Amino acid sequence: MKASIVSIGNELLSGQTLDTDTKYLCERLFSIGVPVVSSYTVGDDVDLIVRKLGLASEEGEIVLVTGGLGPTDDDVTRQAFSRFLGAELEVQEELLESIREYFKKRDLQLPEKTEVQACIPSGTRALVNSLGTAPGIRAEWKGRLLFAMPGVPSEMKRMFEELVFDELKKLAGGQFLFVRKLKCFGSGESHIAELLGSEIMKRGRNPLVNCTAHKGVVTLHIIATADTESRATKMVSKDEKLICKSLGELVYGSGEESLAEVVGQKLVEQNKMIAVAESCTGGLLAKLLTDVAGASEYFTYGWVTYSNSAKMSELEVASDLIEKYGAVSGEVAEAMANGARKKSGADFTVGITGIAGPAGGSEQKPVGLVYICVQSDKDCETKRFVFSHNRSFVRLQAAQTALNMVRLRF
Repeated sequence: MKASIVSIGNELLSGQTLDTDTKYLCERLFSIGVPVVSSYTVGDDVDLIVRKLGLASEEGEIVLVTGGLGPTDDDVTRQAFSRFLGAELEVQEELLESIREYFKKRDLQLPEKTEVQACIPSGTRALVNSLGTAPGIRAEWKGRLLFAMPGVPSEMKRMFEELVFDELKKLAGGQFLFVRKLKCFGSGESHIAELLGSEIMKRGRNPLVNCTAHKGVVTLHIIATADTESRATKMVSKDEKLICKSLGELVYGSGEESLAEVVGQKLVEQNKMIAVAESCTGGLLAKLLTDVAGASEYFTYGWVTYSNSAKMSELEVASDLIEKYGAVSGEVAEAMANGARKKSGADFTVGITGIAGPAGGSEQKPVGLVYICVQSDKDCETKRFVFSHNRSFVRLQAAQTALNMVRLRF
C-alpha cells in the first residue's frame, strides 16, 4: 500500500508559509509501513487541484490532502473534491449546527461565509474538526481512499490522529516498522558511506540504511520492516552494532540527541564543569551548551572577547602574543582557553578564534580559518580548521567542532 500527499494553498508556493503538514504525514505513514511515493503542492485553483488529485490517485491507494477547507473565496478544496468525485456539494445540517454552536459558545457573530464549510460532496463523510470550524472529508473513489484535512497544522494533526490514522494502520495490515537514528560528527556523508561499505547501504536491503546531512551532522536512519515489532527491533539493533563498530568515535549519539546534550551528559556523569571563551563564534558555543535544560549543573562562565583589547583585559592574553601570531592563531586560542581556566576554575575550557567572513581573510589566513583549543586538568589540545560556506555555517561548524573535541576528551 502506497500514499500520495497533496498540499493546497497559494501561501505555500509564495514562500510565506512552510509546509510542515507534509513532513508530519510522511513520518506518521512511515511509522506504519506505508511509503509516501509522491507529494504535490498546488495553489488555490480548482482545475489544478483536480489534476493533482488525479495524479495522486494513480500513484497511491491513499491520498491525503491538506488545506483549502476554510470559509474564504480562495478555499476551494471542497469544490475540487466535488468535481473530481463527480458529486454535488450538499449542506449537512449537523455540520451547520456544530459551526453555529462553535461561534455561540465563544460569543462571536457567525459570518455568513463560514456556513459554506457545512457543504461536502454527496456520498462522502465529514471528519469532525475538534479544534476549528472546517470539517474534513473522507471519500472513496475507484478503490482509492481520499482524506481532506485543514491546512492549519494543529487542526490537521488532531484530525489525522483522531479520525484517520487508526483506519490507515488497519489497512496497512499489521506490518511493523522500526527506525533508529544514529548521529555522527567529524566526517562527511561520502566518507561515512565508504567506511560502512556498499553492502550495508544497498538499496532494497532490509534493514534499509539511509544517510542524511544537516548543518554538519550526518544522521544514519536504520529502517527495519518485519511481521513483529520484536523482530524489527532485533534487526535494527544488529545493524546498529555493525555501524558503531565501523564508524567508532564518529558516532556521538542516537535519536534526536545533539552534541551539546551528549557533552552535558558526560560532564554531569563525571561531575565536571566547563567554561568557554569565544571570538568568531560570538557566544554560539555558550548558547548551544545552555540550550540544554539543566546546563547550570556544568556550565560556569562564557566570555565573548571579540576585540583584541577584550582578549587582553578579560582573559589576560598577552599583547605581544597577538602582535607576533595574530588574533587568529593557535597560540591565541590556547591563551584564551588558559585565561578562561584561570578565571573560572572549570575542569574544561574552550578557546575559539577565527575568521567567519565574508570579509577579513587573506591568502595566509583565509575566510573560514578557525583555531580551537580545549584544555582540561590533564592536557591541552589545539587544532586548526578551515570551514567552508557562509558566515553562519562557519560559526556553527566551529561551535559544533569545539563540542566534539570536548566529547572526545572523555
